[in-house]
Amino acid sequence: MPEGFKILLAEDNPINQRIAVLSLKRLGASCDIAGNGNEALIKYIENRYNLIFMDMQMPVLDGVGAAIEIREFEKNNRIEKPVWIVAVTANSFSNDREECFEAGMNDFINKPFSEFDLKRVIEKCLHSNS
Repeated sequence: MPEGFKILLAEDNPINQRIAVLSLKRLGASCDIAGNGNEALIKYIENRYNLIFMDMQMPVLDGVGAAIEIREFEKNNRIEKPVWIVAVTANSFSNDREECFEAGMNDFINKPFSEFDLKRVIEKCLHSNS
């Protein structure tokens, strides 16, 4: 993992948080955690993450809403390197995927995800920003 590469996990379920944190740790990565989409937005503004794993169904502000807000912030502040946002959901319907991409997300993984899924997404993110 490159030095300074920052990951945010936006996930409201403590068990899913623990699984993701441990999986990322095995891949040599660490992450911060946001318990809802609004918290994810605030943390992104404060910390400018490189990658956000965004759960789709969260309280306060869902993943799609958070992604839209983040993209609006980036546009208004002329952020040159937008954050890579990956939807994480148990729903794998094509309309869910479409909604994620329309909201400005870059990729999509299904729950339950594997370490291979996380590694693939991290590698795609790294290659897109190089």
